[in-house]
This record gives sequence, C-alpha cells and structure tokens, in this order.
Amino acid sequence: MSHHQLGVGFYWDALSIGDTFTTTRRSITETDLVNFYNLTWFTEELFTNIHDRSSMAITGRVVPGALVFSFAEGLIVPSIQHTGLAFLESNMSIKGPVFVGDTLHVQVEVIELKPISNPKRALIRTRNQVVNQHGVVSLVYEPLRMMARNPDSDIKSY
Repeated sequence: MSHHQLGVGFYWDALSIGDTFTTTRRSITETDLVNFYNLTWFTEELFTNIHDRSSMAITGRVVPGALVFSFAEGLIVPSIQHTGLAFLESNMSIKGPVFVGDTLHVQVEVIELKPISNPKRALIRTRNQVVNQHGVVSLVYEPLRMMARNPDSDIKSY
C-alpha cells in the first residue's frame, strides 16, 4: 500500500521536457478587479471608470494584465507547492484583453530543464498560456524557476 502526500507540487526529477498540465479554472469578478486596483493603486481610468467607456481603447470591463498574471500564478501554485524554491525571471506577452466575467485556466508546458551543481535543485522553464472560456489565449509567459528534487530520490552529482 502507498502513501501519497496531498498539497505537494511536482519535483523537478519527475518532470521532462514536453510534459504538459492544465490548471483548474477561475472566473474573474468585479470584486477581484476592484480589490486589485485598490491594493496596487492601479488607478488608470481604463480600469476604474465604468461610465464613460466610449472614448476608451477597450469599451468592455477590462482587467489589467498584471491581475491576469497574478491569477495565473495563483492557479499554478498547487503544482509547485513546497517544491518551487525561487521565481528567477520571465518574459511576458499579452495577446488580448481579459474582461470581468471571463473564466481563465493555464496550459503549462515544460520547455527547459537544467540540473545545476547542487543535485537537490534544478532550473525549470515552462511556457504558460492563459486561456479564457472561449479557448482564446490572452497571456503567454515563460518563467524560469528553481525547483527541488524529490528528497526520496537517489541523489547523483551533475
């Protein structure tokens, strides 16, 4: 009989280049938007003015890309819980708007995996695509993270 620990993410030695996974889904609400711009002082009228929308570049109730990125990272957290050691860098490209009422998930693909001098750690880069309920990609980013090795694995020097 096996015992499995819930709430622990992937260890780097369980991943391979090309592995993919999909997160759960999360809808963005008006409350999420209001809390985000109040917390961050993201007070651009594009996000805070709900009445005079006709002169704005996007007339719908759009949310900042920074909020979309934050939600994406929150959706990914279960996959790196207790195993992600550091978020080192990322590039990011916003592909289209996200609106209040959209439901998002993240499609993740491992695109780089490099063991480092410490055999208990490795560098992992993923391509993360944030996708809405219509299958439209709104944000793509490729974070590089340092991740832990499974402590029950045989340790080898690299």
